[in-house]
Amino acid sequence: MYSLLIHFYAFIVALISPFHRKARLMRFGQWKTNSILREKIDRNAKYIWFHASSLGEFEQGRPMIEKIKAQYPGYKILLTFFSPSGYEVRKNYNGADVICYLPFDTPYRVKKFLNLANPAVAVFIKYEFWGNYLHELKKRGIPVYIISAIFRPDQLFFQWFGAPYRKMLHCFTHLFVQDDRSKELLGKYGIHNVTVFGDTRFDRVLDVRNQARDIPEVERFAVGLNRRAEERAVTLIAGSSWPQDEEILIPYFNEHPEMKLIIAPHEIHREHLMYIESLLKRPFVRLSEVMQDNSLLEGKDCLIVDSFGLLSSIYRYGTIAYIGGGFGAGIHNTLEAAVYGIPVLFGPRFQKFKEARDLIKVGGGFSVASKDEFVGKMDELLTYAEVLKASGESAGQFVKGNAGATDGILKELAL
Repeated sequence: MYSLLIHFYAFIVALISPFHRKARLMRFGQWKTNSILREKIDRNAKYIWFHASSLGEFEQGRPMIEKIKAQYPGYKILLTFFSPSGYEVRKNYNGADVICYLPFDTPYRVKKFLNLANPAVAVFIKYEFWGNYLHELKKRGIPVYIISAIFRPDQLFFQWFGAPYRKMLHCFTHLFVQDDRSKELLGKYGIHNVTVFGDTRFDRVLDVRNQARDIPEVERFAVGLNRRAEERAVTLIAGSSWPQDEEILIPYFNEHPEMKLIIAPHEIHREHLMYIESLLKRPFVRLSEVMQDNSLLEGKDCLIVDSFGLLSSIYRYGTIAYIGGGFGAGIHNTLEAAVYGIPVLFGPRFQKFKEARDLIKVGGGFSVASKDEFVGKMDELLTYAEVLKASGESAGQFVKGNAGATDGILKELAL
């Protein structure tokens, strides 16, 4: 039944691919996988295969990939993605020796892939459970691990009909999970090869902070030239924002001349940028324009980031961060901002994100479920400097205190 469902899914992807860009990229990307493996796999080398569904999971596994490259030169890295949103962004990542799409999880494709890739070790990241791959890896005696995993009672494995799916979990050589709740839940179903090591994303955001690039234009906007710290305006960084977020935060910004706004929307197409500009009642400029003419920053109160890849470095210039997505499918990366020791605000849909729940517990993060709640929290942070300082310090210490998962897991792997 499982394999039939995967075949049906592959059929649907093929059917809609002429009309759907993501499906088209996935289909043709998988079609190229076997030729990539034939051409690039070194038959005399040992490969550790890392699989990430998409970009977020890749960033979670990236600290481990890079430490293995540095500490275990006898291994090469094979990196696969399932989603185009991961592969198309990181297909030229130089930390892996071979990068390709993962073929659909059907028995024939699985055996073909493993025959060509012949990994010595397999590492799946967070939520990746592909039954045929897992069973074939176990059958071949190839150690397979999952890292930074989280398990909840509402997942398919733990339903009354979930016994066939729980068999997948027994295929793992070891499961490295983020919290004790996951370990306890797995233990109830007889899965005891489990260790709690936390989330490797904490290691990743610390690496990103240490490697953050200087962006003089953003620094000049946020900090100003030759201004003392006590004279600087409070700067709100709105990262990965959606229209539902912008409808809440921009009106507040319009009414508070004592603050500045840097907004990096999740989507930067023309219509969305124009929508943001239509909401603004104070002087603004796009970063792309400033890059051409620095003088355009003069007198501006809002900077619109209309390019990708800068947000993780831009947070360093903020006083407060607002993370978008919490009024939609779910919040984006809160740790990228918290690592800089600033308080983090986000919408109400955060429950599935352990790091957001924990940020709230330590006082470094705040969920706002409405415009009124956003106004109340921002007023508090702008009015009481001691609250702003304490919540920012809590956020920064939270990230530092949870680092180290990568080193712990590496010690346990059979390398």
